[in-house]
Amino acid sequence: MSDTPKEATAKMEKAVAHTRDEMMRLRTGKATPTLLDTIKVDYYGNLTPLKQIASIAAPEARLLVVSPFDASALSNIEKAIQASDLGFNPQNDGRIIRIPVPVLTTERREEIIKIIKRFAEDGRVSIRNIRRDANEQLKTAEKDKQISEDEMRRMQDVVQKETNKFTAEIDLLLKNRESEIRSE
Repeated sequence: MSDTPKEATAKMEKAVAHTRDEMMRLRTGKATPTLLDTIKVDYYGNLTPLKQIASIAAPEARLLVVSPFDASALSNIEKAIQASDLGFNPQNDGRIIRIPVPVLTTERREEIIKIIKRFAEDGRVSIRNIRRDANEQLKTAEKDKQISEDEMRRMQDVVQKETNKFTAEIDLLLKNRESEIRSE
Protein backbone atom coordinates (compact mmCIF):
# COMPACT_ATOMS: atom_id res chain seq x y z
CA MET A 1 0.00 0.00 0.00
CA SER A 2 3.00 2.30 0.46
CA ASP A 3 3.25 2.44 -3.35
CA THR A 4 0.13 4.64 -3.53
CA PRO A 5 2.07 7.94 -3.89
CA LYS A 6 4.28 6.41 -6.62
CA GLU A 7 1.26 5.09 -8.50
CA ALA A 8 -0.48 8.46 -8.20
CA THR A 9 2.65 10.22 -9.50
CA ALA A 10 2.83 7.87 -12.50
CA LYS A 11 -0.84 8.46 -13.30
CA MET A 12 -0.41 12.23 -12.95
CA GLU A 13 2.57 12.15 -15.35
CA LYS A 14 0.36 10.36 -17.87
CA ALA A 15 -2.40 12.94 -17.38
CA VAL A 16 0.06 15.77 -18.08
CA ALA A 17 1.45 13.95 -21.14
CA HIS A 18 -2.07 13.40 -22.45
CA THR A 19 -2.94 17.08 -21.92
CA ARG A 20 0.28 18.11 -23.72
CA ASP A 21 -0.55 15.80 -26.65
CA GLU A 22 -4.08 17.16 -26.89
CA MET A 23 -2.82 20.75 -26.91
CA MET A 24 -0.13 20.07 -29.51
CA ARG A 25 -2.54 18.25 -31.80
CA LEU A 26 -4.58 21.40 -32.39
CA ARG A 27 -3.90 23.07 -35.68
CA THR A 28 -2.28 26.46 -35.49
CA GLY A 29 -0.78 28.58 -38.23
CA LYS A 30 2.54 26.75 -37.91
CA ALA A 31 3.23 23.50 -39.72
CA THR A 32 4.22 20.60 -37.47
CA PRO A 33 4.09 16.89 -38.32
CA THR A 34 1.99 16.23 -35.19
CA LEU A 35 -0.93 17.97 -36.90
CA LEU A 36 -1.43 14.80 -38.93
CA ASP A 37 -1.17 12.34 -36.00
CA THR A 38 -4.90 11.67 -35.89
CA ILE A 39 -5.22 10.81 -39.59
CA LYS A 40 -5.82 7.19 -40.47
CA VAL A 41 -5.49 5.96 -44.05
CA ASP A 42 -7.25 3.05 -45.74
CA TYR A 43 -4.18 0.98 -46.54
CA TYR A 44 -4.95 -2.44 -48.05
CA GLY A 45 -8.29 -2.58 -46.25
CA ASN A 46 -6.98 -1.52 -42.83
CA LEU A 47 -7.20 1.90 -41.24
CA THR A 48 -3.53 2.65 -40.59
CA PRO A 49 -2.06 5.74 -38.90
CA LEU A 50 -0.52 8.02 -41.52
CA LYS A 51 2.84 8.16 -39.75
CA GLN A 52 3.18 4.36 -40.16
CA ILE A 53 2.94 4.46 -43.94
CA ALA A 54 4.63 7.78 -44.74
CA SER A 55 7.24 10.18 -43.47
CA ILE A 56 5.96 13.63 -42.55
CA ALA A 57 8.20 16.68 -42.60
CA ALA A 58 7.80 20.43 -42.16
CA PRO A 59 10.47 21.94 -44.43
CA GLU A 60 8.96 25.42 -44.09
CA ALA A 61 6.91 27.18 -41.41
CA ARG A 62 3.70 26.91 -43.43
CA LEU A 63 4.22 23.67 -45.37
CA LEU A 64 3.97 19.96 -44.57
CA VAL A 65 5.35 17.32 -46.90
CA VAL A 66 4.08 13.73 -46.79
CA SER A 67 6.28 11.12 -48.50
CA PRO A 68 4.62 7.68 -48.62
CA PHE A 69 6.82 4.62 -48.23
CA ASP A 70 4.58 2.90 -50.81
CA ALA A 71 3.68 5.05 -53.84
CA SER A 72 0.43 3.12 -54.36
CA ALA A 73 -0.92 4.62 -51.10
CA LEU A 74 -0.58 8.22 -52.36
CA SER A 75 -4.19 8.73 -53.45
CA ASN A 76 -5.57 7.11 -50.27
CA ILE A 77 -3.37 9.38 -48.16
CA GLU A 78 -4.62 12.42 -50.07
CA LYS A 79 -8.26 11.34 -49.58
CA ALA A 80 -7.72 10.77 -45.84
CA ILE A 81 -6.20 14.24 -45.42
CA GLN A 82 -9.08 15.84 -47.34
CA ALA A 83 -11.66 13.89 -45.29
CA SER A 84 -10.10 14.95 -41.97
CA ASP A 85 -11.57 17.86 -40.04
CA LEU A 86 -8.29 19.78 -40.28
CA GLY A 87 -9.39 21.82 -43.29
CA PHE A 88 -6.24 21.18 -45.32
CA ASN A 89 -6.08 21.21 -49.11
CA PRO A 90 -3.37 18.65 -50.03
CA GLN A 91 -1.52 18.92 -53.35
CA ASN A 92 -0.46 15.61 -54.89
CA ASP A 93 2.37 15.73 -57.43
CA GLY A 94 2.51 11.96 -58.04
CA ARG A 95 5.43 11.35 -55.63
CA ILE A 96 4.69 13.37 -52.52
CA ILE A 97 1.86 15.38 -51.02
CA ARG A 98 2.39 19.02 -50.13
CA ILE A 99 0.05 20.53 -47.57
CA PRO A 100 0.08 24.32 -47.26
CA VAL A 101 -0.95 25.41 -43.76
CA PRO A 102 -3.07 28.58 -43.96
CA VAL A 103 -2.53 31.55 -41.65
CA LEU A 104 -4.90 31.65 -38.68
CA THR A 105 -7.51 34.36 -38.34
CA THR A 106 -7.86 36.18 -35.01
CA GLU A 107 -11.25 34.53 -34.57
CA ARG A 108 -9.80 31.05 -35.06
CA ARG A 109 -6.96 31.80 -32.64
CA GLU A 110 -9.48 32.66 -29.92
CA GLU A 111 -11.42 29.45 -30.63
CA ILE A 112 -8.22 27.40 -30.35
CA ILE A 113 -7.28 29.13 -27.09
CA LYS A 114 -10.73 28.27 -25.64
CA ILE A 115 -10.22 24.63 -26.63
CA ILE A 116 -6.73 24.59 -25.12
CA LYS A 117 -8.08 26.05 -21.87
CA ARG A 118 -10.68 23.29 -21.79
CA PHE A 119 -7.94 20.66 -22.30
CA ALA A 120 -5.97 22.23 -19.43
CA GLU A 121 -8.99 22.16 -17.14
CA ASP A 122 -9.67 18.52 -18.08
CA GLY A 123 -6.04 17.74 -17.20
CA ARG A 124 -6.35 19.49 -13.83
CA VAL A 125 -9.58 17.62 -13.05
CA SER A 126 -7.90 14.35 -13.95
CA ILE A 127 -5.01 15.11 -11.58
CA ARG A 128 -7.41 16.03 -8.77
CA ASN A 129 -9.32 12.77 -9.32
CA ILE A 130 -6.07 10.83 -9.09
CA ARG A 131 -5.29 12.65 -5.81
CA ARG A 132 -8.74 11.82 -4.44
CA ASP A 133 -8.38 8.12 -5.33
CA ALA A 134 -4.90 7.95 -3.78
CA ASN A 135 -6.12 9.60 -0.58
CA GLU A 136 -9.04 7.15 -0.37
CA GLN A 137 -6.62 4.23 -0.78
CA LEU A 138 -4.44 5.61 1.99
CA LYS A 139 -7.42 6.09 4.35
CA THR A 140 -8.57 2.53 3.66
CA ALA A 141 -5.06 1.21 4.34
CA GLU A 142 -4.98 3.13 7.63
CA LYS A 143 -8.42 1.78 8.65
CA ASP A 144 -7.27 -1.76 7.82
CA LYS A 145 -4.19 -1.17 10.00
CA GLN A 146 -1.82 -1.66 7.05
CA ILE A 147 -0.21 1.72 7.71
CA SER A 148 -0.17 4.04 10.72
CA GLU A 149 -2.00 7.35 10.85
CA ASP A 150 1.33 9.21 10.68
CA GLU A 151 2.34 7.26 7.58
CA MET A 152 -1.04 8.01 6.00
CA ARG A 153 -0.65 11.75 6.64
CA ARG A 154 2.94 11.76 5.36
CA MET A 155 1.90 9.96 2.17
CA GLN A 156 -1.08 12.29 1.71
CA ASP A 157 1.35 15.21 1.92
CA VAL A 158 3.50 13.59 -0.77
CA VAL A 159 0.44 13.10 -2.99
CA GLN A 160 -0.59 16.74 -2.45
CA LYS A 161 2.89 18.01 -3.36
CA GLU A 162 2.79 15.93 -6.55
CA THR A 163 -0.69 17.26 -7.30
CA ASN A 164 0.56 20.84 -6.92
CA LYS A 165 3.62 20.12 -9.09
CA PHE A 166 1.65 18.56 -11.94
CA THR A 167 -1.12 21.17 -11.81
CA ALA A 168 1.56 23.87 -12.13
CA GLU A 169 3.04 21.96 -15.08
CA ILE A 170 -0.35 22.01 -16.85
CA ASP A 171 -0.70 25.74 -16.10
CA LEU A 172 2.73 26.33 -17.65
CA LEU A 173 1.79 24.24 -20.72
CA LEU A 174 -1.35 26.34 -21.11
CA LYS A 175 0.51 29.62 -20.74
CA ASN A 176 3.20 28.62 -23.27
CA ARG A 177 0.77 27.22 -25.82
CA GLU A 178 -1.51 30.25 -25.50
CA SER A 179 1.34 32.70 -26.09
CA GLU A 180 2.56 30.54 -28.99
CA ILE A 181 -0.85 30.73 -30.66
CA ARG A 182 -1.26 34.46 -30.09
CA SER A 183 2.17 35.18 -31.60
CA GLU A 184 1.78 33.07 -34.77
